[in-house]
Amino acid sequence: MASLSISARYSGCVTQGHTLPKLWLLSDARNDAKLEWALATLPKGNAFIFRHYHLEGDARRARFDDLKAIASAAGHLMILSGDADTAVEWGAQGIYGPPGKLGKRPGLLRFATAHDAREIELVNRAKADGVFLSPVFPTRSHPGGACLGASNFREIAARAEMPVIALGGMNAERANELDWPRWAAIDGLS
Repeated sequence: MASLSISARYSGCVTQGHTLPKLWLLSDARNDAKLEWALATLPKGNAFIFRHYHLEGDARRARFDDLKAIASAAGHLMILSGDADTAVEWGAQGIYGPPGKLGKRPGLLRFATAHDAREIELVNRAKADGVFLSPVFPTRSHPGGACLGASNFREIAARAEMPVIALGGMNAERANELDWPRWAAIDGLS
């Protein structure tokens, strides 16, 4: 029942004036060993995106179920990086991915990824519930890669028709520096 109440709390967030969580923890192979601790210490009522691209099949499902139990107990929104059918089958409240792969399955929140203004336009057309705009700052996952920087991030984010979640090199210090209401991290929250 906790899943339904969380999902109901966030459904239609943009049109009904509800807000999305401020903190978003994303899973990755490199933070996997710390996820139980990170989920338990993340302030109540935030969000977790299960990616775990390094696992397949039954191993990925088993890890999802283990982490979902912890996330649910802490009142966190549980989002799956994957397709809508799998998200419903696994009991996730939403899906995460490129705008063209979100579909329009009723009852699921849809969170898109974007890296530039052109992709923000695709997310707008998809009418996603939120968008992860990245990378804001340099990241460990893409060493030496280009990043948006604070002013370019703000300029692109202003084009979004839904809440924007800052991702890429984010931690509490950088979130304060950026002065943005929602942010996500892999390393910065684990």
